[in-house]
Amino acid sequence: MNDAFKALSDANRRQILRLLRQRDMTAGEIAEHFHMSKPSVSHHLNTLNQANLVLRERRGQHIVYSLNTTVLQEVISWFLELSKGKKEGGR
Repeated sequence: MNDAFKALSDANRRQILRLLRQRDMTAGEIAEHFHMSKPSVSHHLNTLNQANLVLRERRGQHIVYSLNTTVLQEVISWFLELSKGKKEGGR
């Protein structure tokens, strides 16, 4: 889960996840939403993929990226658990 938190620490990667929440996209489609080079977008996608936050699937000549909701659910569960512990602790 450490890789997921490291990946989520970057605003551009969080924006990529928001885009993928709407629909699966290719790297080119994702790059259209940013003012950065395509290699930079690819770097962010690789980081998200290594953290298992996104999945990639080859469809013909394209690689399509999608959210890996399983890992996102684990991260959300961790935050909820942390929040619950704080409320019970009284601080």
